[in-house]
Amino acid sequence: MVSYVDGSLLAQLGNPDMRTPIAYGLAYPERISSGVEPLDLSQFLQLNFFKPDFERFPCLRLAYEALRSGASAPTVLNAANEIAVDAFLAGRLGFMQIETVVAEALSGIPMQSLSDLESILEIDRQARVFASSYVAKLRA
Repeated sequence: MVSYVDGSLLAQLGNPDMRTPIAYGLAYPERISSGVEPLDLSQFLQLNFFKPDFERFPCLRLAYEALRSGASAPTVLNAANEIAVDAFLAGRLGFMQIETVVAEALSGIPMQSLSDLESILEIDRQARVFASSYVAKLRA
């Protein structure tokens, strides 16, 4: 959901299926069929929303912190998360260690302003190298 200054919210709802964002990314700015069944809101008696539980979902806390920090923090978070999740899926890292890798990258790489594509790609590269090294260190 997106919250606007006038107090309104805009929500996009759909069945949880990665084919939807993949189709969106492939066809942007157009929309194409993803093959996902449309969400049938009549099947839901109610929708329940809860405050985020940052203890249960520590990576969500890191994401909020990175957004508040700005600068290169979101790029570092994304790159380190991709390395950590890849290591988890390959059996080289425990699930609960994903947060550790991301947190270490956020604290270990100096934040900087990103003014162009080259600076974004460079901080992304640095974060991936840092995260890969940290994963190897955890395995040792």
